Amino acid sequence: MEYRKLGPSGTIVSVHCLGAMTFGDEADEATSFRLMDDFFAAGGNFIDTADVYSAGVSEEIVGRWLKARPTEARQAVVATKGRFPMGSGPNDLGLSRRHLGEALDASLKRLGVERIDLYQMHAWDALTPIEETLRFLDDAVSAGKIAYYGFSNYVGWHIAKASEIAKARGYSRPVTLQPQYSLLVRDIELEIVDACLDAGLGLMPWSPLGGGWLSGKYKRDQMPSGATRLGENPNRGMEAYGPRNAEARTWNVIGAVEDVAKSHGVSMAQVALAWLAARPAVTSVILGARTPAQLADNLRAADLRLADEAMERLTAASAPTPPDYPYGIQGVAQRHRKLVGGR
Repeated sequence: MEYRKLGPSGTIVSVHCLGAMTFGDEADEATSFRLMDDFFAAGGNFIDTADVYSAGVSEEIVGRWLKARPTEARQAVVATKGRFPMGSGPNDLGLSRRHLGEALDASLKRLGVERIDLYQMHAWDALTPIEETLRFLDDAVSAGKIAYYGFSNYVGWHIAKASEIAKARGYSRPVTLQPQYSLLVRDIELEIVDACLDAGLGLMPWSPLGGGWLSGKYKRDQMPSGATRLGENPNRGMEAYGPRNAEARTWNVIGAVEDVAKSHGVSMAQVALAWLAARPAVTSVILGARTPAQLADNLRAADLRLADEAMERLTAASAPTPPDYPYGIQGVAQRHRKLVGGR
């Protein structure tokens, strides 16, 4: 297992992070324990959950596992999130000092820990001043309740504004961003990746297999069925499958992944994960396995190094088509500058 720094911090995490969104829902407690056991046995040390996952049950399962596995618990780097509703009241959500204070204390209790290693804002809150959120997080670091904090689902200007305000006011700085990112979803490269590089944030991509598409489980013009997320939910299957199936780019990407997988003698999922782990600013790729077999296959990507030709083919096949302006040819040309006749 490869290890990397958690963004600009000094904490070291595995290149794969075990996502616990399925715990208490698609994976019962026994299966969740098995997934965590297998992940740590393979050298992983990073777990990501959230208070909203299974309405707190995911955090409780992780907490019981940490208590039952003291050796692993000493090595574990635990991340969770707050922001989304955990009740029906008007203050039971958001990034206000009031809600985050309650949410953080509840997460600490469910996880059974005195400090959370990485506390993430699950999404931007347009109603709460960012200064209020950042001051709360700085206070939480000073109080020893969290070691670091990060963001999730933020866009470029959110990242830039929050990072610069934290810097200007002398607050603890954010260390990570958790966005959706895969060979099928690369739009964060238009601006968000650059914002993270500028601010020094490490990326923790979620849905690295594009909801299972990059593992090869879905076929062209064939509605999903059987033991797949889309197959088990026909209504959601039709809604999610149709638009992606209709895009030529989807099948160009899947075809490239399949060819590279065959040439390397590995699974399609391993190829997609290895490509993502090699992208700029990526700290740790979140694996959202539902079964031990899925996790075992995904973990093999930790040691996979794709040939340069394979990386180039995947990158070219999956290149997003930017809008004409400001991210297309015209906008890039306007921002481009090069010294002529000198250094």
